[in-house]
Amino acid sequence: MANKILVIDDDEDILELLIYNLQKEGYEVKAAHNGLEGVELSKSFLPDLILMDIMMPLMDGIEAGRVIKTTESLKHIHVVYLTARAEEFSEVAAFDAGADDYLTKPIKPRALMSRINAFFRKETQKNSSENIIEIAGLTINRENYSVIKGDGNVVILPKKEFELLFHLAQMPNKVQSRDDLLHKIWGADIFVVERTIDVHIRKVREKIGEKFIKTLKGVGYMFSDEA
Repeated sequence: MANKILVIDDDEDILELLIYNLQKEGYEVKAAHNGLEGVELSKSFLPDLILMDIMMPLMDGIEAGRVIKTTESLKHIHVVYLTARAEEFSEVAAFDAGADDYLTKPIKPRALMSRINAFFRKETQKNSSENIIEIAGLTINRENYSVIKGDGNVVILPKKEFELLFHLAQMPNKVQSRDDLLHKIWGADIFVVERTIDVHIRKVREKIGEKFIKTLKGVGYMFSDEA
């Protein structure tokens, strides 16, 4: 699926230039002509990245950025400012509003496309690395719920067993109470008895080995990276 980019600028020529080059790179692109329109379009389009001017009518880019970064459904969106204003105070204001980057005009399309492509490559690598934990001779992969053991054998775990293992492995050598694990893995709105945790831990141990998850009686469980 193509990454989505929203371009917000009141200059029609710049919009056309950016839309053409971004679509040529394979991105899904939409455009807005001011900050107010851009914020509203963001709510339905939910772009991965916003390229935004600062000086615009109705709502400028700084205010639009603040609204985006303080709106729960939008705050994850990356914002890059494209502006003719090179003053230090404008750059400071942009980063205070939550900018991920700040680029001055005139726009050099090839350089900008290279920068955007590099940004998305980095994000992909980051997301991939966050889904894989390598610890104590195990490779725990959240993308396919698999665990590769030190001998090379691959174990596929049911979802709840895997989530329990992954959560414990994210915080090695830190004890997690049964109550905390129930809330993290099953959620606060679902009634599950503490015995459920014990059963799932036993099943995980049977599949990956006894030594990785330690029991602290009367407290809870922890993943040991010294296994």
